Amino acid sequence: MNTQATEASTNVFDVVKQVFSVVFVIAGIAAFYHFSDVKLIYRVLGLLAVSGGVIAMLATTAWGHKITAFIADSKIEVRKIVWPTRDETTRTTLLVFAMVSIVSLVLWLLDTFLFWGVRILTGQA
Repeated sequence: MNTQATEASTNVFDVVKQVFSVVFVIAGIAAFYHFSDVKLIYRVLGLLAVSGGVIAMLATTAWGHKITAFIADSKIEVRKIVWPTRDETTRTTLLVFAMVSIVSLVLWLLDTFLFWGVRILTGQA
C-alpha cells in the first residue's frame, strides 16, 4: 500500500514540476520580449538559463528519467556500430556511381529504341 501512495505522490510532484516548467518557459519568453531595451546577448543568455533550469527540473521527473535512460542506451548502441573504413567508403561510393551510370545508360538506350519504334509504328519516321 505504501508503494501506491508513493507512486501517486510522485505523479503529483511530476505534474507540478511539469506545470511549473511550462510557467517558467512562458515567463522566460515574456521577459525576453519585455526587456527589449537590454542587449540581445543578455536576453538570449537569460532565455538559455531559464531553458536549462526547466530541462534540469524536467529531468527529475519519471518522464525525464526515461528520456535520460534512453539517451544513455543510445550512446551505448552508437559505440557498438562498426564504421566502415575510408577505403570501404570510397569503394562503395565509386560502385554506386558506376551502377547509376550503367542504369542511366541502359534506360536512355531503352527510351531511344522505344521512341524510334513508336515513330516507325505511327508513320512519323
